[in-house]
Formats: sequence, structure tokens, C-alpha cells
Amino acid sequence: MGLISLIWGILALLWMLLAFIPLLGWGNWFMIPFAVVGAIIAALGLIIAGPGGRSRAKAGLLLNLTAIVVGAARLLLGGGVL
Repeated sequence: MGLISLIWGILALLWMLLAFIPLLGWGNWFMIPFAVVGAIIAALGLIIAGPGGRSRAKAGLLLNLTAIVVGAARLLLGGGVL
């Protein structure tokens, strides 16, 4: 689960960077739910994994939460949320 969430977080961050391109900001509307699913997978990975195998799940959770926060801030600043 940790590896899946890590890959999911990397994809969410790449998608977030793509949404910074002008006229592609609408991609944040799809990226945020994508990253939420990745955060849920990471949280499950933290619960299931033993004490030694949590580093990937923590990294995946951090990446997904970063993508959610930056994407939401981009939507708020760009006027995507009315």
C-alpha cells in the first residue's frame, strides 16, 4: 500500500504541475479528488504496515496532501471556486 500511495502521490504532483500551465487550471478539479484517494490509500498503508515499513506510506501521504493543498490554493487564487 505504501508503494502504491507513493506512486499515486508522484502522479498527483505531476498533474498539479501540469495544471499550473495557463488554460489548464481546470485540471485541479480532477487532480484534487485523485490526490484524496491517494491520501486514503496512504492512510490505509500506515494502518496496515508494521513500524518498519511506514516510510513509503508517510511519503505518499505527504505528497498527496501537498498536491491537495496547492491545488486548492490555486483554485482559490485563480477564481475557480466561487
